[in-house]
Amino acid sequence: MSTIAETLSRLKKSEFRAKFHLSEKDRAYISEKGISVIRKHCEDFIRERLAPAVIPNDGKQTPMRGHPVFVAQHACACCCRKCLKKWYNVPMGINLTMTQQKKIVNLLMAWIENEITTPKE
Repeated sequence: MSTIAETLSRLKKSEFRAKFHLSEKDRAYISEKGISVIRKHCEDFIRERLAPAVIPNDGKQTPMRGHPVFVAQHACACCCRKCLKKWYNVPMGINLTMTQQKKIVNLLMAWIENEITTPKE
């Protein structure tokens, strides 16, 4: 089992995943709302859009932008069940457990916190 740091390091090696970064608008939104509100949004998005066993629009349920969590989901390959299967070997067709959901949220929040504390290039 990989740590969050190991997983983030592995994701950075993917040309596609590494291109995602928070925009100034995303950073302002986080600053305005606070990190605890962003975590709550993250928990809600994962529970509603990723955790169900069957997702009719799987692969299209996560916009590429519009919320910092959406950006993090794409950066961390937690945007759809197909990506969860490919990157983390999470079986499709079953509900995600609360433990799995918490791990995803923790990964996404670690990515977001890293983004807001790292100077923009």
